[in-house]
Amino acid sequence: MAELVLVTGGSGYIAGWCVAELLKRGYDVRTTVRGPEKAKGVTEAVSTAVDPAGRLSFAVADLTADEGWDAALKDVDHVLHVASPLGIAAGNDPDALITPARDGALRVLRAATSAGVKRVVMTSAANAASPSSYATEGVTDETLWTDPDDPTLIPYRRSKTLAERAAWDFMEDYDGPTELTTILPGAVFGPVLTTENIGSVGIVGRMISGEMSGIPRIGLEVVDVRDLVDVHIRAMTSPQAGGQRFLATGEFLWMTDMARILREELGPEGHRVSTRQVPDFVVRLLARFKDPSLREITPALGRRNRHSTEKARRVLGWQPRPARRTMVDCAESLIARGAVRA
Repeated sequence: MAELVLVTGGSGYIAGWCVAELLKRGYDVRTTVRGPEKAKGVTEAVSTAVDPAGRLSFAVADLTADEGWDAALKDVDHVLHVASPLGIAAGNDPDALITPARDGALRVLRAATSAGVKRVVMTSAANAASPSSYATEGVTDETLWTDPDDPTLIPYRRSKTLAERAAWDFMEDYDGPTELTTILPGAVFGPVLTTENIGSVGIVGRMISGEMSGIPRIGLEVVDVRDLVDVHIRAMTSPQAGGQRFLATGEFLWMTDMARILREELGPEGHRVSTRQVPDFVVRLLARFKDPSLREITPALGRRNRHSTEKARRVLGWQPRPARRTMVDCAESLIARGAVRA
């Protein structure tokens, strides 16, 4: 019999690709959704990449509630805990992101250890292994932990750090067969299975459509969603991966580099992409007086902190593809699915 893998948050961008790739590799997959009405959309999205052929099932469970998690973990061999809240904290309440991320991770781990699964692979973020100060530059690795008590930390960074730290603290007190591994990705791009819930890929869509008339001086470590899924599965199966953190970032690109790639590679379909860089002071003024949603990116203006993926390459044999290919595949996928009008 094929092993059964639980993927949390099946309607999410990364989770959908996890489901599809696991099915391609012969696993049976169960995925959690917050309501039964979500199952159809997940099935349709996954079916664009692989035929589920009766090997995909669903469990209703939410990160914010205990109900459903024991049933979701029944007979499961491995867990990919991908689900986590994204975006900007609601109003002035940082707990809007922190509480579901931390408590959700603990709910998954309690159910997984109770069920005796072999390994839980949890998606964290490279921002949980970064210098707390945006003024610090250099190359960091998995041995570094972001300081969650730094008052300048934005809620998203704090939520990912606290959730991963809570998971490792839980495992320190656990004495049983289940192992934990964490994956710390950079900015995730690549093709989409559906135009629903596309996460960071929306940046590329706004570039192609011309909505982004100017580009802030922000740098991103671009990782392809397909490579991110691959490293999750490698971490799930590698005997050496248990109890380890793995950074899974990619090439560092300024957003202006991303824009130039799209203009060069898309031909006529890239004619709306702007490569005009917006001065930092303009972004800060807009964040202060016009667009509060920009406030969380202003500390990152001009910052070039990078992460080493040597450990994932050495231990797991991970080989991510070039960022240029990722950006082009991402854009062409959005255009093909009608998500943007080039």
